[in-house]
Amino acid sequence: MSLTFNILVAEDDEKLNKLFCAVLNRNGYRAIPATDGVEALDILDREIVDLIISDIMMPNMDGYELIKSLRDADYNMPVLMITAKQSFEDKEKGFNSGTDDYMVKPVDVNEMLLRVGALLRRAKIANEKKIVCGETVLDHDAFTITFNGGELLLPQKEFSLLYKLVSYPNKIFTRQQLMDEIWGMETETDERTVDVHINRLRDKIGDCKDIQIITVRGLGYKAVKL
Repeated sequence: MSLTFNILVAEDDEKLNKLFCAVLNRNGYRAIPATDGVEALDILDREIVDLIISDIMMPNMDGYELIKSLRDADYNMPVLMITAKQSFEDKEKGFNSGTDDYMVKPVDVNEMLLRVGALLRRAKIANEKKIVCGETVLDHDAFTITFNGGELLLPQKEFSLLYKLVSYPNKIFTRQQLMDEIWGMETETDERTVDVHINRLRDKIGDCKDIQIITVRGLGYKAVKL
């Protein structure tokens, strides 16, 4: 099992957007569509996004403005810019605005997948298999948490919940976000299942001196590093 990476696809061409999202979803990513830069920024306010694929020519806010806005706001997720423009000046403007990679239309979706994987690895997201917090270590490959001198093996769902929360300290996740992330968007499991798993986690790691799971009333959960 691996954690799902959320990829925001900002593209105003409906057919292309659906194609890119379908290819990403089929290959284990969770694609989130947006039709322009304004909608993309709105999504970023409520979703955790690991990578952005953005067209340049879009209504309301183009790709250049979107990427510059992200970088100015200290968003550092990798960006793959896709465009019909192929002159050096256009590419230079794209890189100067903060993009990490560039593809020219027509896009080979298999090459797009390779570039997405490379960008995630380069950003040390895809291959970041351990989280170290003080003397506590979460090992993604082994589903274990080591704290207070002992090692604890967790069930996959519990580990994935904890790993996701600790990956984004102080970030509030709603129950629905956690359900979509850990159980999948098609699950028919009630979101109160999240509460059950969180309570089990608290029972098991209650003595951990480095991490605490906080309930944010009316919203969801967050992890804080102590």
